[in-house]
Amino acid sequence: STLFPYTTLFRSLASKGLKMLAMQVAETEREMADPFAKVKKMIDSMITKLLEEANEESDKKGWCDKEMAVNGQTREDKTEEVNTLSAEMDKLKADVMKLSEQIADLAVAIQETDGAMVNATDIRLAEKEKNKNTIEDAKDAQTAVGQAIAVLKDFYAKAATATALVQQKQTPEEEAPETFDEPYTGMGGASGGVVGLLEVIESDFSKLEAETTAAEEEAAKEYDRFMAESKKDKAVKTADMDYKKKTKTQKESDLSDTTADLKGTEKELQ
Repeated sequence: STLFPYTTLFRSLASKGLKMLAMQVAETEREMADPFAKVKKMIDSMITKLLEEANEESDKKGWCDKEMAVNGQTREDKTEEVNTLSAEMDKLKADVMKLSEQIADLAVAIQETDGAMVNATDIRLAEKEKNKNTIEDAKDAQTAVGQAIAVLKDFYAKAATATALVQQKQTPEEEAPETFDEPYTGMGGASGGVVGLLEVIESDFSKLEAETTAAEEEAAKEYDRFMAESKKDKAVKTADMDYKKKTKTQKESDLSDTTADLKGTEKELQ
């Protein structure tokens, strides 16, 4: 109460410092008037601080709960992603291995086809040359046998004429030899004679020529069919191998990307 006049005076003044002093003086007056004011103020301050700490703790717990929930969901997502990438990587590895085996098998098959074509060509050329020589020999033999038959026939014809003339010159009193009872033809006219044998031989050579010609034509057709089928088979296998090579390259690239993704995802999961 003794300070009241001064307090009033300080408040009436315009000085900011004096105003602050007046407020402190007033506060002191209230404390002196109410001894429990300071205690009440301390209690209010403590309650306020406890409430603030409780609110802050509640906020932290809410944030932690939220973060734990998000982290748990992220962990589940990353685990599932790791499992998916691992399965995809295993499948790509199996595909690459399978394609490698198929490409190797196709390469062997193409090589075998090439070998078979070369072998077939060598056999065909040798067979063709042999058939050609056989046909030429058969033709030459037919010509030679034909000429021999013609010579023999001419010889026997002349021999028959000669014996007939000899028989006409003989007198009735002379006894003609049994050999000249008829014109001489030798073995030319008999079915088993030389001429007949040569004609059979000529026929055999003609048959050989025809059979060899037919065999050559059939062998040439068979060779052409084999070569056409082999070329088609090779073309199909080559196209298939090229496709598998491209597929393998793509899958190897996918495998590389998947492996990198898996490592990154595992790192994120950890």
